[in-house]
Amino acid sequence: MTSLPARRLLLVHAHPDDESINNGATMAKYAAEGVQVTLVTCTLGEEGEIIPPALAHLAADREDTLGPHRAAELAAAMKELGVADHRFLGGQGRFRDSGMMGAPQNHREDAFWHAEVDAAASYLVTVLREVRPQVLITYDPDGGYGHPDHIQAHRVAMRAAELAAEPTYRPDFGLPHAVEKVYWNRVPRPVADEAFAHLRAEDPGFPGIASVDDVPGVVDEEHITTEIDGSAYAGAKTAAMRAHATQISVHEPWFLLSNELAQPVFATEYYERVLPPRTEEEADEDIRESDLFEGIEDA
Repeated sequence: MTSLPARRLLLVHAHPDDESINNGATMAKYAAEGVQVTLVTCTLGEEGEIIPPALAHLAADREDTLGPHRAAELAAAMKELGVADHRFLGGQGRFRDSGMMGAPQNHREDAFWHAEVDAAASYLVTVLREVRPQVLITYDPDGGYGHPDHIQAHRVAMRAAELAAEPTYRPDFGLPHAVEKVYWNRVPRPVADEAFAHLRAEDPGFPGIASVDDVPGVVDEEHITTEIDGSAYAGAKTAAMRAHATQISVHEPWFLLSNELAQPVFATEYYERVLPPRTEEEADEDIRESDLFEGIEDA
């Protein structure tokens, strides 16, 4: 443990590409600053829709080889962000993409949504006790927009943080470790409103424009505790997003998913700190952190 970097950040995401869209600038910034950035992805995204027609054969209802292809896309994206430590929860292919809420894929025996939370969390506990991050980032309880794998990623991440700190839980997994700060991905509604107004005013000629409600994690301003200025790493973020070519079409400063509805790329990324909770002073004076490691002594 003495060889661990002084600052350590761990992110838990559902599918390849979620990390680049939500946290690409944050990850690139901290990696460039020498922080140990670890990404844990819970599924291979096997049920994703595919944008390039030439790759349509990879789809789940055809060759069903999209998962390994997306794993390669993720590896390329991590190179763009400068992140060297990436893992799949329980190993590559342990849990399968569950599809959208209500889809038959939800009920597959190997679907992430179908997994027992403590059993899935145990795989993350081993990572938490090895990497010993001070900071953990994941989704809110709704997974940002209600996707079952995002909801499950939230549940698994939060439960794993509890179990990793419990001395009596699986001592064979290593020494207990308590995460000091936990954040959920957020976007302030006024920021999203302004970005979409700019997109509509510019009218870049995309097939359509998404709505603010299509952006995961949009909340009112009072929920925002932390604002990470990643403008210096906007290029790294869009390069990482572009690496996920089956899922994302990038036209800076906009991007499109398979629904062909344009959205803004956010270079400043926002979070809600849930551990420790926001103090009354922070709330009353609307004090926002500009560093995820604020208040943490390097260890």
